[in-house]
Amino acid sequence: MKEFFLSDCAQNENQIITSTFVVVSKQVKPKKSGDPYLALTLGDRAGHIEAKMWDNVEEAIGAFEQEDFIKIKGLINKYNNRFQITIHKIRRLEDAEVDFGDYLPKTTKDIGELWQTLAGFVASFRDPHLKALVEAFMADPEIAEAYRTAPAAKTLHHAYIGGLLDHVVSLCRSCDLLCRNYPQINRDLLLTGAFFHDIGKIHELAYNRAFTYTTRGQLLGHMIIELEMLQAKIAQIAGFPGPLKMLVEHLIISHHGHYEFGSPKLPMFPEALMLHYLDDLDSKMESMRVHFEREIGSEAAWAGYNPSLGRPLLNTAKFLAGKPEVEKQPEDTSGAPEPEVSKEKTETNPVTTVNLFKS
Repeated sequence: MKEFFLSDCAQNENQIITSTFVVVSKQVKPKKSGDPYLALTLGDRAGHIEAKMWDNVEEAIGAFEQEDFIKIKGLINKYNNRFQITIHKIRRLEDAEVDFGDYLPKTTKDIGELWQTLAGFVASFRDPHLKALVEAFMADPEIAEAYRTAPAAKTLHHAYIGGLLDHVVSLCRSCDLLCRNYPQINRDLLLTGAFFHDIGKIHELAYNRAFTYTTRGQLLGHMIIELEMLQAKIAQIAGFPGPLKMLVEHLIISHHGHYEFGSPKLPMFPEALMLHYLDDLDSKMESMRVHFEREIGSEAAWAGYNPSLGRPLLNTAKFLAGKPEVEKQPEDTSGAPEPEVSKEKTETNPVTTVNLFKS
C-alpha cells in the first residue's frame, strides 16, 4: 500500500523516501559532461513532481516507459522554491502491485452533490427543447458516468478525476449570477452552452494511468466530437427547432473565443460571448488556485512563475500576513544544467494547438 503521497513533501523535506508513482513524462537529457540523466515528472493522486536521476542512468533508461508505475528511493528537496526528487534507485512495477486510485488526482468535492447541483440547474430551465436535450444527455448512463469522472483538461485546469463536472458546475453558478445582472441574456441557452462546451472531453481524454489524448481526441478534438454527440441526440428529439440547434452549435465552436486558440468562429451573440469569458475566468482562477496549492510548503509571498498564465503570481494572503517575498534557494551542486522554464502559452497535442484555458 502506498503510504507517501506528494502532499507529504513538506513533512519530508531533505529526507530520503521510498514510494511509488506513475511516470507522467520521461526524458533523457545530457549533463554538461555529455553523459545522460533522466528528467521525469512523477504523479500520484496528490499532484505531480519533477524528479531527476543523475547516476547509474544507463541501467534505468530502458527499465520503464512513460505511464508505467515505478518504485523509487530518493531525496526530497527544493530547487527554485519547488519540491523535487533526486532519485537514487528505481524499478518498474507490475499493475498487480498498485492500486490505480492512488495515482490520479481526484476532486475533493462530492461527485453526487455536484451532479445533483447540475441537475438542479437543468430542472430550472423554462425552454422545453433545451431542457429535453440536456436531460437526454444526463439520462444516458454511459455519458453520465463519463461526465462525472472525466478531467476537464490534460494539464492546464481542473486536470483531475471529476474535473469536468466540477468545472461545469462552477461555470453554471457564474452564468446564473451574471444572468441576474444582464436580464437580456437567455439563461437557458447560456447554461446549455456551459453543459456542452467541454462534454467532448469524455472521449478526447484517456485517464487510466495518466491524463493523455485518445486517438479520436488527437484527430478530431473535443469540439468536433461535441457536434457529433449533439447531432446524434437531437435526431432522437422530435421537433427540435433548427435555429435553436444552430445557436447551441455556435456556443460549442466559439467558446475558445479566438481563432488562434482553436475557435473556428468568434462568439457572435451575447450568450456565446458571456460563455467564452466566464469559461476563461473559471479556468484561470483554477490554475491560480492549483499554483498556490503546490506552494503550500513555502513561506514566500511570491509563488513563482506560472508558465500557462505567463507571469509570476503573488499570494495575497501571505503578502498581507507579512510573509517574506523572496525565499533563499538551495544551491544546485549536481553539475547538471539548470532546469528550463517553459514559457509556452498553449497546451499542444500533435494535431491541434488550443488555448491554455479554453478546454
